[in-house]
Amino acid sequence: MTDTTDDIAEEISFQNFDDDCKLLGSLLNDVLQREVGGTFMEKIERNRILAQSACNMRTAGIEDAAELLEKQLASDISKMTLEEALTLARAFSHYLNLMGIAETHHRVRKSRNLTHLSRSCDDIFSQLIQGGVSPDELYDTVCKQGVEIVLTAHPTQINRRTLQYKHIRIAHLLDYNDRPDLTHEDREMLIEDLVREITSIWQTDELRRHKPTPVDEARAGLNIVEQSLWKSIPHYLRRVSSALKKHTGRPLPLTCTPIKFGSWMGGDRDGNPNVTAKVTKDVSLLSRWMAIDLYVREVDSLRFELSMNRCSDRLSRLAHEILEKETSSEDRLESRSQSLTRSQIKLHNQQLPSLPTQLPAGADMPSCTECNDGDSQYPRLELPGNDYMPLNRQDGQGSSCSDPQFQDSGRSSSKPSENGNLASSNSLQPPVTPRGSSFASSQLLAQRKLFAESQIGRSSLHKLLEPSLPQLAGIAPYRIVLGYVKDKLMKTRRRLELLLEDLPCEHDSCDYYESSEQLLEPLILCYESLQSSGSGVLADGRLADLIRRVATFGMVLMKLDLRQESGRHSETLDAITRYLDMGTYSEWDEEKRLEFLTRELKGKRPLVPLSIEVAPDVKEVLDTFRVAAELGSDSLGAYVISMASNASDVLAVELLQKDARLAVSGELGRPCPGGTLRVVPLFETVKDLREAGSVIRKLLSIDWYREHILRNHGGHQEVMVGYSDSGKDAGRFTAAWELYKAQEDVVAACNEYGIKVTLFHGRGGSIGRGGGPTYLAIQSQPPGSVMGTLRSTEQGEMVQAKFGLPQTAVRQLEIYTTAVLLATLRPPLSPREEKWRNLMEEISKISCQSYRNTVYENPEFLAYFHEATPQAELGFLNIGSRPTRRKSSTGIGHLRAIPWVFAWTQTRFVLPAWLGVGAGLRGVCDKGHTAELQEMYKEWPFFQSTVDLIEMVLGKADIPIAKHYDEVLVSESRRELGAELRRELLTTEKYVLVISGHEKLSENNRSLRRLIESRLPYLNPMNMLQVEILKRLRRDDDNNKLRDALQITINGIAAGMRNTG
Repeated sequence: MTDTTDDIAEEISFQNFDDDCKLLGSLLNDVLQREVGGTFMEKIERNRILAQSACNMRTAGIEDAAELLEKQLASDISKMTLEEALTLARAFSHYLNLMGIAETHHRVRKSRNLTHLSRSCDDIFSQLIQGGVSPDELYDTVCKQGVEIVLTAHPTQINRRTLQYKHIRIAHLLDYNDRPDLTHEDREMLIEDLVREITSIWQTDELRRHKPTPVDEARAGLNIVEQSLWKSIPHYLRRVSSALKKHTGRPLPLTCTPIKFGSWMGGDRDGNPNVTAKVTKDVSLLSRWMAIDLYVREVDSLRFELSMNRCSDRLSRLAHEILEKETSSEDRLESRSQSLTRSQIKLHNQQLPSLPTQLPAGADMPSCTECNDGDSQYPRLELPGNDYMPLNRQDGQGSSCSDPQFQDSGRSSSKPSENGNLASSNSLQPPVTPRGSSFASSQLLAQRKLFAESQIGRSSLHKLLEPSLPQLAGIAPYRIVLGYVKDKLMKTRRRLELLLEDLPCEHDSCDYYESSEQLLEPLILCYESLQSSGSGVLADGRLADLIRRVATFGMVLMKLDLRQESGRHSETLDAITRYLDMGTYSEWDEEKRLEFLTRELKGKRPLVPLSIEVAPDVKEVLDTFRVAAELGSDSLGAYVISMASNASDVLAVELLQKDARLAVSGELGRPCPGGTLRVVPLFETVKDLREAGSVIRKLLSIDWYREHILRNHGGHQEVMVGYSDSGKDAGRFTAAWELYKAQEDVVAACNEYGIKVTLFHGRGGSIGRGGGPTYLAIQSQPPGSVMGTLRSTEQGEMVQAKFGLPQTAVRQLEIYTTAVLLATLRPPLSPREEKWRNLMEEISKISCQSYRNTVYENPEFLAYFHEATPQAELGFLNIGSRPTRRKSSTGIGHLRAIPWVFAWTQTRFVLPAWLGVGAGLRGVCDKGHTAELQEMYKEWPFFQSTVDLIEMVLGKADIPIAKHYDEVLVSESRRELGAELRRELLTTEKYVLVISGHEKLSENNRSLRRLIESRLPYLNPMNMLQVEILKRLRRDDDNNKLRDALQITINGIAAGMRNTG
């Protein structure tokens, strides 16, 4: 009976999804009818019907009829003009994007309508309590949980940010359309709004015309926080708290947050020369600026809400102290203003250049006329706007950006513009800057300081809009305290603006917030006051949400990780040791390196001489460590070493970090801010994964390092494992098994030395790069590897897919929390028998050999890869700031994992996710172990999840489409290789179904299968169109219109596959 009910619910849910697709499709048809005309619309509809009919025939098992229809479709497409092909590509691409929006909305609506949401906090907490976990143990484990989601700028996000915003607005409109109380007029207005959005999308260029810079990528990450995570975090934490109170009797502590966020955007320099030390510093400051700006807005809203008088004695005393300080400050200010003499004003005027004695050329022209400013012989005066905060010189020795009087609270804020400068939020124009050789920059700075120190430019508008603080005494103590908080936040924001502009900034540290603890103090005081005054319902509203945001995001929103390849550190130490006549570091063996590094780490003197001259690449590494020392662990997270293979790789970074901190501390005359960064080795290749445990043991056996971990990092060692390169190196199955064993070994190594371990998972979006459902991935980790802590990357298009909407973000955060909680309190089972491990070894060995024989040993494979996929043409896409290859080689070894997976995903062959798996499973089954593999599938979570993920990706693969690429694009001599690979795909499918016990692919996920099938009438023509465009482009590779058409098909196929690389 339950199954029948579930089927009915599924049908109702899908009916709503179909209705949304039909609505959006019909509106797009209406827009296209106006934009491209009825004649071409008939062609579009004919192509769709042919594709739909072919899909229906294939589903019914009538292969011959399906093949005839597909040939007719391909023939029609081949006869199209370039303009027609471009328009068809755009139309179907937008259809697929709209279906993707409807699909996301379908998932949100489905989870909202369920009375019992699986994997929610309430569901998992209940399961654990019923399973024997005590309420106290559950409470303590949740409160101590430490999950960090690290957003990366990996180049797999196809859509422009402009279009992403438009898609989000359509999602909101679909959500609004679900309301049962809408009137007929409301629905008509909603349809008009949808038509406007779809028209706007059609008339917008969907292609990026320039590569994003690392700062652009970082800004995109910060926008995810602003548009979604900022709203999601309070909602998510309320869910956790409510479930915790229901099952343990105690809510989540106000400043406790099980999840935080990190970022690689602007810090990941591995193979990306565009990420420099300056970029890292600017991105970190920008992140701080946005955090403060968001807090300013929240505090402003809170001031409006907390208008009551009743408060605790402690808060009342603080409010009066603030008022007394404000009053005395205003008295001093009035006295200073009256003492401003004529000579001081004259001195100020002398800073300005004299007025011209004759009019410049073109003075008679209208003011709107453009002129060549560079030819003007007269300087333009800069008049600072209202966004200048008063600067008070206290002692005549430099300026201070603070004043005891609080600043006007309602003034227009400045905001960093897209080029990294700052512009008024009321204008998109850059600040006016003086020109002319007579106007030196030193005069400008002096002028700015003098202007700011005087009160000439101080706006009095807001004095008229708001009563002065003394008049508020006894009326609103919360407003007085929060006004003080806002004022200090604004000073903090202004200081960051000056730092971003490289302007003089000598603020008194008492006048701005340096840490989240400083900001939390007055907020918690307000909270406790409301609770003690009988206003707990108010305390637990917006104020509690703000406190939770501060606890989660701190002063930086997301701490920035730095990542660099281990070889770059060796090159840097080479330069240093050669300069010091100590030899060449890279030529030493491991023991000699460790001896040198340990000796230098124990010493107290700097290693790098100030006079050293090095190559630009080496200087960039040293500059990065210097920036890390200046920013410290308050702004930065971990220093990740890619391609780590030895203990010396870790100690080299520790030494360079120590040396930079000594140098910066000496220059500042005080300790560096924050602590040292965590140094995290990243093991990526199969060879390095196999050695990971040994490397960690060697590290922890070094007394200096072990004491350093205990003293500076709370006895915690972080280790990162990479899924992408290991998959490209040995195939998905072997990579999964080597990752599993590496984690077991690393955990055992840390346990031997009494050190806690946090594993950092470098997972991609696609299954070929370690992607897949979050819950499944965490639940299949080795027992003991997830002990309340976890770090994991979310990359490229998956960031938008998982966290782009507040509703989906809340659900993802909850899944992370419950999966980690289950893995901690109820760890997944180990292999029941040693024989299971032996079978895994055998499958892995056969799988790896089969994979490498094809990819690395077959001399025809590389040429086949270039012909059968759009890999070479992916370089036209402006989707990331880093190059597609680590080195200039054309081989697969130096090709990054993202374009490797991306190219095969486009052809729907998804080869990296399954190649070798069929051979491995067949080899073991042929030896009579089929029943044991079926048993492993049922009882071992790791094996089950591995097989399920492969089955999921096989459901997305399409042999007829992959065959079409081969028939049109691949040389006849290499087509047999493609035929062999297609036979291998069928073998993989056969053995996966044997082991899972399913009759057909995705049988255990009917929703996924139905969603995939719904996309095919638009996705299949996109692939055929891509084949035709590739054929034409390879004969005319300089044709920019063909390139545009190809990029649009790439966008559309990525939208249809719902992932890229």
